[in-house]
Amino acid sequence: MIRTYRLPCTVPRSLADTLNLESGRLYTQVLVTHWRIVRKQGHWLRPGTAEKLNDFFNPVKRWHAHTIDAAQQGFYKACTTAKAVKKLDPDAKYPHWPKRFRTTIWKHTAIKKAGLVLTLSNGKGTPSLSVRLPSHLADVLRVLEVRLVYDKRARRYTWHVVVENGKHPAEATGRNVVSVDLGEIHPAVVGDAEEATLITCRERRHEAQGHAKRLARLTQALSRTTKGSRRAKKLWRTTSRIKAQHARVIRDLEHKVSRAIVEVAVERQASIIVMGDVRDIADGVDLSKQTNQKISGWNHGKIRALITYKAAAEGITVTLQDEHYTSQTCPQCGHRHKPRGRVYTCGQCGFSGHRDVVGQVNILSAYLHGEPGKITAPATVKHRMPHNLRLMRRCRDTGQVPRACSLETDHV
Repeated sequence: MIRTYRLPCTVPRSLADTLNLESGRLYTQVLVTHWRIVRKQGHWLRPGTAEKLNDFFNPVKRWHAHTIDAAQQGFYKACTTAKAVKKLDPDAKYPHWPKRFRTTIWKHTAIKKAGLVLTLSNGKGTPSLSVRLPSHLADVLRVLEVRLVYDKRARRYTWHVVVENGKHPAEATGRNVVSVDLGEIHPAVVGDAEEATLITCRERRHEAQGHAKRLARLTQALSRTTKGSRRAKKLWRTTSRIKAQHARVIRDLEHKVSRAIVEVAVERQASIIVMGDVRDIADGVDLSKQTNQKISGWNHGKIRALITYKAAAEGITVTLQDEHYTSQTCPQCGHRHKPRGRVYTCGQCGFSGHRDVVGQVNILSAYLHGEPGKITAPATVKHRMPHNLRLMRRCRDTGQVPRACSLETDHV
């Protein structure tokens, strides 16, 4: 399996800036050359042709040849993404803005591994860089890619090391189907027709609300300053710092929640996870100020991505299901009623149950039977916290690496 690990960067700031400046210059040069030829000759350059043309204009090689290729290929990869987006949104545009800085990428041909040390080649005549790996990465099969990434909020550089760890996805332990109802108050309810587990994580909502209040106070203070003043610059630095801290905490909680969901699916011997499709929840909707803020801060897409790759490692497939009216349909009699609060009470048959559990079982019903209301609510409802409160007070542990290590893990 392929995984990406974030490691602290000890390269001097001036050198890291120089590397990413050069990467941005190469990207911009390809962009400018491409659009100039399109404008004057009406010809769309192929990626290989553009690389050869820019190599002709830059005979002196400052880097490893494949690192230069990675910077040049970035423009055409962005064009491929824009082409796919234009199918959904005709008004989307191809990339046309120059970049001053851009992430520098070392491909596997420019990387040598000796024990726990990676040596990154910068071409003939230029000193190489060294990256020290943590002990749990000593036995990886190979290192595919290393990126020098700048975190604008934290205002620091980190290494993103892409490795092939040699592990293979496990086989699903059963043929059961479980459904997941994502929520803004409770992150998720996961279960089948017999048992539902409510994943509770109040820390996530608490952190989001506290972050919104802190930003509001800073925004108010900034509105009373003069642009460019020392006070304004200090407040902007403070804003960047708390945004970076908030992003780290939320990423940690999202990893914990997604892992808890997959663990429940494994316990229920599932081979398929059916998730409610909430991608269009904010489209064309203007609710109250507070509700709009909650929905805009709900990272359901990130949670879905984390669940997908963690489930794939367990041999479980993730699919999406339209969830319209799943929280309004009674699972016992099929009567549709919009509930108020967290408890669903049916005025037709008298059924009463947790609103999110009703949504979960109706998502399963819609997937298996084509419409909600065909499966009764599970008799057993459990609650699970995706973290240890004592550990939460001490450190941020994603569950991806040993607890003695403070590294954070993500998937590519």
